[in-house]
Amino acid sequence: MPVNVAVYGLGPIGSLIAKKVLEKKDLNLVAAFDVAPEKVGKDLGEILQLGNKIGVAVEHDINSETVLKSNNVDIVLHSTSTYLDKIYPQIVRCIKSTADVISTSETLCNPWYRYPELATLIDEMAKKYCVTVLGTGVNPGFIFDTLPATLTSVCTKVEKIHAIRSLDASKRRFSFQKKYGLSLSVDQFNELLNRGQITAHVGYAESIDMLASALGVKLDKIIEGQEPLIASKPLKTDYFNISIGQVSGIHGYGIGYLNGKEFIKVELFAEVGREEYEEIRVEGEPPLTWKSHGTSGDIATAAMVINMIPKVLNAKPGLIRMLDIPLPSAFLKLNIG
Repeated sequence: MPVNVAVYGLGPIGSLIAKKVLEKKDLNLVAAFDVAPEKVGKDLGEILQLGNKIGVAVEHDINSETVLKSNNVDIVLHSTSTYLDKIYPQIVRCIKSTADVISTSETLCNPWYRYPELATLIDEMAKKYCVTVLGTGVNPGFIFDTLPATLTSVCTKVEKIHAIRSLDASKRRFSFQKKYGLSLSVDQFNELLNRGQITAHVGYAESIDMLASALGVKLDKIIEGQEPLIASKPLKTDYFNISIGQVSGIHGYGIGYLNGKEFIKVELFAEVGREEYEEIRVEGEPPLTWKSHGTSGDIATAAMVINMIPKVLNAKPGLIRMLDIPLPSAFLKLNIG
């Protein structure tokens, strides 16, 4: 029997998830939610610009618990916001409908780091209603945590891990470029970042803490930060014109210390025109270096969410992390049982 799926949030990522769900014959998309007045009440096919209606009306998220129950939804694919304290009511409504949840919320990937009290409440509620809740995505969820943890499987000793992600910000969607502060002055960037009006990347510490947990060590401390990269020549994207001296991207980092020394370091360079790659270096026995030519952001996030469906449906109830499920992989045929 196909799995009944709901998509919660129809922004760029949620809409992409919905399109990819429709391509999976083992998944049956039966409900969708958003808060935007221009989306609520319309057929999902119109919102996704499919050229035809699919018979699923977009509901307001305040009605999600009732709609999820009436449609016998097995799992909710949630993509609305970054911070758990903002999305907590949405997650609660999903849990009370007795549907499993997979969310792209960066802070839900490892909520015990930043929101321990809310994490405990969600875990207890999920167990009460016999559902599973997972936060995942391409990063956090894969590049800075699950991937390096997997690579250390061939090492008998691990002395230090350094993960770098470099991407060309000009190739990303408008909302990505905006939240990374492209074309702002340095003062504007710092002010808006401090106010939380732009975020750039969120999750350095969550990834480091999760990776350390996978390795079985307790870190002394974790620090994280982000700083603007400045254009040395005029630059242009599809959405912004960047003058010399304006923000052309960011350098973000997180460092986890063990016994007073750097043990895990993650760095993100997101800048207009930058080379795209990921590199993970493990100092240990044996030493290891892994490098890619870059992982697509949006489609990879949608893939992570969809590919975790069978893992979550087979998981024990509660709030879990990527560490708590079997080896992640794509699924070509749904196998539940």
